[in-house]
Amino acid sequence: MGATKTEEFTAEDNRIAELAKAFAHPARVAILRLLAEKKACICGDLVDVLPLSQATVSQHLKELKRIGIIKGDINPPRVCYCINDDVWEEARQAFGKVFDKYIAAGCC
Repeated sequence: MGATKTEEFTAEDNRIAELAKAFAHPARVAILRLLAEKKACICGDLVDVLPLSQATVSQHLKELKRIGIIKGDINPPRVCYCINDDVWEEARQAFGKVFDKYIAAGCC
């Protein structure tokens, strides 16, 4: 596999790509949708409604948390996850900034 050359791009472009990764898998989209609907959720609750194993859900939660779009409070043996409103707004503005100017220009 070749080098990604991420250092060749702006910090803003790299961050937008990282935020886009949160939406790059249908399981993560479903997790974000559930968290947005419930305002908070326990990992076990997600496993009950998603067609995925506990381990798979945990891996997706780990990636979403790494990106920063969700946050979690650890209260053993459970972890309560919710949307990180600041990062959610950052993503909304970043995607809008990229695409709105092309839509307004009447591209294609």
